[in-house]
Amino acid sequence: MYINDVNLSSVMVAEPGESYQLSAAVNRWVEVLVDCPGASMKLEKGEKLYPYRLPAKLEVKPGDILSVPFGSQQVGGVAIRILAKPPADLAPEKIREIGDVIQRDFIGDSYFTLLERVSKYYYTQLIQVIRMALPPGLLGRSQHRIRLKRENIPNGAIEFLGSTAARQILKILQSQVDGDYSFKFLKRQIQGFDYGKKQLLERNWAESYVELLRYSQPQTKPVVTLVADGSYIDLNKRQREILKVLRDCGGELWLNEFLQICKTTTPTLKGLEEKGCIVIEEREVLRREQGPALAKDQPKLLNAAQASALATIQTLDGFAQVLLHGVTGSGKTEVYLQAIAPLLNQGKSALVLVPEIGLTPQLTDRFRARFGNKVSVYHSALSDGERYDTWRQMLTGEPQVVIGTRSAVFAPLPNLGLIILDEEHDSSFKQDSPIPTYHARTVAQWRAELENCPLVLGSATPSLESWVSMRSKEPGARSYYLSLPERINSRPLPPVEIVDMRQELQQGNRSIFSRSLQEALQQLQEKKQQGILFIHRRGHSTFVSCRSCGYVLECPYCDVSLAYHHTEEKAPELLRCHYCNYARSHPKYCPDCSSPYLKFFGSGTQRVTQELARQFPELRLIRFDSDTTRNKGSHRTLLTQFANGEADLLVGTQMLTKGLDLPQVTLVGVVAADGLLNLSDYRASERAFQTLTQVAGRAGRGDDPGRVIVQTYTTEHQVIAAVRSHDYHSFSEAELEQRQALNYPPYGRLILLRLSSLDPIQVQNTAQIIATALSTEEEFEILGPAPASILRVANRYRWQILIKFAPDALPQLPDWEEVRDICPQSVSLTIDVDPLNIM
Repeated sequence: MYINDVNLSSVMVAEPGESYQLSAAVNRWVEVLVDCPGASMKLEKGEKLYPYRLPAKLEVKPGDILSVPFGSQQVGGVAIRILAKPPADLAPEKIREIGDVIQRDFIGDSYFTLLERVSKYYYTQLIQVIRMALPPGLLGRSQHRIRLKRENIPNGAIEFLGSTAARQILKILQSQVDGDYSFKFLKRQIQGFDYGKKQLLERNWAESYVELLRYSQPQTKPVVTLVADGSYIDLNKRQREILKVLRDCGGELWLNEFLQICKTTTPTLKGLEEKGCIVIEEREVLRREQGPALAKDQPKLLNAAQASALATIQTLDGFAQVLLHGVTGSGKTEVYLQAIAPLLNQGKSALVLVPEIGLTPQLTDRFRARFGNKVSVYHSALSDGERYDTWRQMLTGEPQVVIGTRSAVFAPLPNLGLIILDEEHDSSFKQDSPIPTYHARTVAQWRAELENCPLVLGSATPSLESWVSMRSKEPGARSYYLSLPERINSRPLPPVEIVDMRQELQQGNRSIFSRSLQEALQQLQEKKQQGILFIHRRGHSTFVSCRSCGYVLECPYCDVSLAYHHTEEKAPELLRCHYCNYARSHPKYCPDCSSPYLKFFGSGTQRVTQELARQFPELRLIRFDSDTTRNKGSHRTLLTQFANGEADLLVGTQMLTKGLDLPQVTLVGVVAADGLLNLSDYRASERAFQTLTQVAGRAGRGDDPGRVIVQTYTTEHQVIAAVRSHDYHSFSEAELEQRQALNYPPYGRLILLRLSSLDPIQVQNTAQIIATALSTEEEFEILGPAPASILRVANRYRWQILIKFAPDALPQLPDWEEVRDICPQSVSLTIDVDPLNIM
């Protein structure tokens, strides 16, 4: 952070444990990065700083989150620089005062450096990066309010006021029980409000304050505390019984809980408070994600590969990057746990990132069983209040473990000893929108460098970027490749059976399940075992078509077909768009030719579960996809039901492939692998291999051997061959050879420009103008402009321009502010650096 123009002679040396303070005579101005559009002085190109005056007795430091006046409203901002004098080109009397400090010490030096680096690398304004990194809405608007101080107001007070406005304000405040109104409301009611307010504040008959966002105000609950045993106080029998209960409970209980235990009332307790026996006061309650009570877990005995990997990680001092490449079920999580344990004892914290919210309940339970209440969870499914309080808990600096999704990479842990990315290959770590389009793996590496701590990347199917980075490390580089080649207890990897669905069809089987998979499903309940069925898509059917004329029902706002979603028996049939969420009822007749012959094509999770219920009525099913896990806590509920044996089969989408550890699963079936293979994306093969290998790895993790059945129409595909033999090395060699020939990542770099507009002609013309402007550069290759693979989404027409260049010879990239200036306001431009999704 910046502390410019400080007069060092005014700095006083602090005593141990105290903070440095600046003399009140200097540094009474601060420059603020305001969360509001406008223009003033520049921090960097495109960034605006605004000078504000510090009120008397208000201490502000760089990194504090502030509430400041901006125009006619109160907005959030970040203190950037403390100034000894106001800007020369601005009269001091025109500089407005800071409203209040929302949160102190929110952004430290290294943390601010990280945010600046994200801003620069991903071509995003710093205030947008800060807004994204902080708990949601913390920089949002607040408001000034005035509150009556009744205890200071004498009888007949209104006669002491010479101002008509002051008398009107006092009258309005006294008319309300709380005596509390916003400045905005009173200004509309009373002429001369500012002068009248000043009179009330000077007499201390009222106080002004800044009301923050609702969730950023601490949540409190009344607590009852024993302060005297009552032995020398005149108490009745009932009162003594109540005090004894409180004393037996440790002398302190929440009020509601105490009332229930004692079967008493609040007035009775108030009587004890008046006699000085107890105190009833409000106490803050941290809003945090609560998990179930868990039995204490002990460290497991490691095999040789695990012990070797752990020893290497524990010897690392300072920044280092580790790729922990372990086959599915090899015990990577136990290595994480034992690597973190000594750090907590040293007073350090650890950050564990996972790709999906669905993973956090199972992983969190395992960590909490080992580390108790030192484990916190941070992700977007928490309420705003939970995210805010969890963030504040991190700022205390106490040793803790934070588990979260990609946004948790910005968790403000001040004494970070280790960062772990589990399933580091997963594309969920990359944010496509909104900006910044950051990758959590890249930001985690920067953060580990700044915090001088190790970064561990764990996966059974590492991303090719990480794989190449570890193989081509330069001499002296702090990079380590650690392998866990076997499952724990030497359990074998499950055999993978590839079923050619073309032959199934030729032999008369028209079911979506091959005969081999049908037989395996039939045996599940007989053997009292469990299985997983993986389907590429959610919903019932991928599209609805007329069998008479071929018409396909499409979304009116997107260039995609509508998918059929079955809600419940006898309910209206619903068609839904998976891009904009548009929904309509299923028509009885074809909108084009009026034919009644409309047929569902393709198979989603709903259709598969319906077909399972028809063919295997004895199988108990749980569907696990984004439709069934929308509600808070639903991930945990469904997985707990399955783990407790309440279902025989878990049917779901890609959430099933991401690190779930279910030892009782012996069967994994992939209904249609082809949906993963045939995509117009250079990463399609890599993603397909990772997904199929990961889902296959869910089988056979317990005592019983596993079995995997993959159904496909392209058995000859190189991905299918590699999945059959669990052969990551041969697949990566073949795939990397193709990438290198085409200069695609990891051997080249990409920047994707995404343009969208409601006007199809304007966005096409803008894309062409930008591409023409960029084509004057010879240091990079331009692909496009071209329409996106799905041209229209939510009624916005989308075009793309792909910039490709070699990473070892970074070209002079365009001035992105000039490129943005080319775009009219009606065209949205997103600059996606290192894109994973170019569809």
